[in-house]
Amino acid sequence: MTNHAIFDRPMDAPLPQGYDQAVFGMGCYRAPERLFWKQNGVWLTQVGFAGGQTENPTPDQVGSGQTGHAQVVRVVFDSSLISYDHLLQLFWEHHDPTQGERQGDDVGSQYRSLIMVFSNSQRTVAEASKVDYGNRLAVAGFGAITTQIISAAPFWPAPDADQQYLEKNPDADCSLQGTGVEASIPNPDPN
Repeated sequence: MTNHAIFDRPMDAPLPQGYDQAVFGMGCYRAPERLFWKQNGVWLTQVGFAGGQTENPTPDQVGSGQTGHAQVVRVVFDSSLISYDHLLQLFWEHHDPTQGERQGDDVGSQYRSLIMVFSNSQRTVAEASKVDYGNRLAVAGFGAITTQIISAAPFWPAPDADQQYLEKNPDADCSLQGTGVEASIPNPDPN
């Protein structure tokens, strides 16, 4: 595995002490990875596959829809600089979580909306944000959220050519399509 094209860190580096990780599926993983690597406090991003049953799948296997995996981005972050709540806000606002097994023109279970949680506190915050954003979407006339929230499971990195793809291929046409509905970040406790 090569170094990260933005951060110049080994892609297979262990999680640094005191850092957290999050995994999000928002359709094609290229544009979400760029969204997250641009955030202050993000230490590493990595695209790959999660949520399915096939070990170490290839992109072609995932594309067949037979592995059960979604395209995802893994985000390693310093929670003293960026909160999990803020990452969730970016997640909700930059894709349409009501589309089921698709995002825009990309159709198939590999493009579904997914949050993988690594602790009980992440699960609690993710589920609360899903309810809150679902209410906001309903007011705006959207259907129900189809996002899956799953417990930590194996993350399988995509090939090196797909890592930081939009940095390596700046002319590539890949963008995020949100709903236009804002998500909230809970106010910190003033005490």
